[in-house]
Amino acid sequence: MKVFKAGTRAKCAVCDTEAMVVRTPAAELLLACGGVEMVTMDAAKTPGAHAAGDLPGTLLGKRYVTAAGDVELLCTKGGKGQLTVNGEALSVKEAKPLPSSD
Repeated sequence: MKVFKAGTRAKCAVCDTEAMVVRTPAAELLLACGGVEMVTMDAAKTPGAHAAGDLPGTLLGKRYVTAAGDVELLCTKGGKGQLTVNGEALSVKEAKPLPSSD
């Protein structure tokens, strides 16, 4: 578990997923991808596989948030793992609908 701040970048230790922290509380978090804890950008990849077999994966350029909205990550490189924070799966943040211009 680590304390993250906005702008921090992390990568999955076993797949190609990379993410940047956009919003986070000032508390320790376990940021994982496919059940494997994410590491700093300068750390080496480790051989292995994700804990779960069939994962939805991450998409480049999408923002992933918790249900409460207190943690938000921007995917900077897509991969095969699913992003989680403290065991809670993150979902793709939906765009806000614009008001009509009538």
